[in-house]
Amino acid sequence: MSEKALAFFCVPKLNFKLSGVNALRTKITLACTDCKQRNYNTTKDKKAHPDRMEAKKYCRFCNSHTTHKETK
Repeated sequence: MSEKALAFFCVPKLNFKLSGVNALRTKITLACTDCKQRNYNTTKDKKAHPDRMEAKKYCRFCNSHTTHKETK
């Protein structure tokens, strides 16, 4: 094969970041306050919300909506 034909098949690998991904977001786990089961994994922006997160979510072990808190 000629060099031009070979260059056509060799595509350089591109290194780039996805536009929607933010480096400041960290992974957290939410645990039920009643049964202490870790039910949800999510991300949060530590710069905007430095304190621990709380949310009222459904717990399938308690079979009801309970408060879930961020764990370590």
